Amino acid sequence: MFKAALFDMDGVIVDSEPLHHKAYFQMFDDVNIKVSEELYASFTGQSTLEICKKLITHFNLPLGPQTLVDIKRSHFKYLFDHDTDLHLLDGVLDLIKDYHHHNVTLVLASSASMENINRVFERFDLDQYFLAKISGADLKASKPHPEIFEKAAELSGHDPKDCFVIEDSTNGIAAAKGAGIYCIGFDSLHSEDQDYSKADLVVSDFKAIAFDQLEKQLTTSNV
Repeated sequence: MFKAALFDMDGVIVDSEPLHHKAYFQMFDDVNIKVSEELYASFTGQSTLEICKKLITHFNLPLGPQTLVDIKRSHFKYLFDHDTDLHLLDGVLDLIKDYHHHNVTLVLASSASMENINRVFERFDLDQYFLAKISGADLKASKPHPEIFEKAAELSGHDPKDCFVIEDSTNGIAAAKGAGIYCIGFDSLHSEDQDYSKADLVVSDFKAIAFDQLEKQLTTSNV
């Protein structure tokens, strides 16, 4: 049985994608670029800095990536404080409490900035359940590079083979598998245009991976 769960945040714990979408497209307007929804979807799971670097290259912008990051984060901060379109995903708090009750070590591994991670955790009082939090924005490489989950497993205190990842994005799943960690793909209504084919198990309801259901799911998926 697994000993540690490594959670992504956006699209898994909190439905912050509508706010990120608004903030990014406000930034796109500010710097006069037209980003298609298809291009935007390809960035899912990557850090804001990495996305801004790609935008500068793609659109040949005469700006530094940190400038775009600062514009986007300014919009997001305003939306986080004023937009009511932010909530935990259905069932995730029950899942977190369930794992915590059964002594599964919880680590947050998100591409969001630590500032945004802390905002979400403070707003929904999640720190009490998690041993550690790690931000991909502070690492050398962004998802799909496996570094974030390698670090998260290390922080959990358990061997990677005793950990599992819950992810909702193509890039996040690739990062988990690159780290040699079992990956559960969470296919929700909020995760559009993502590829779950490399996940070891795909679910669309957190009840399917409650602690007492995990062993059944793992047996079914031949782990």
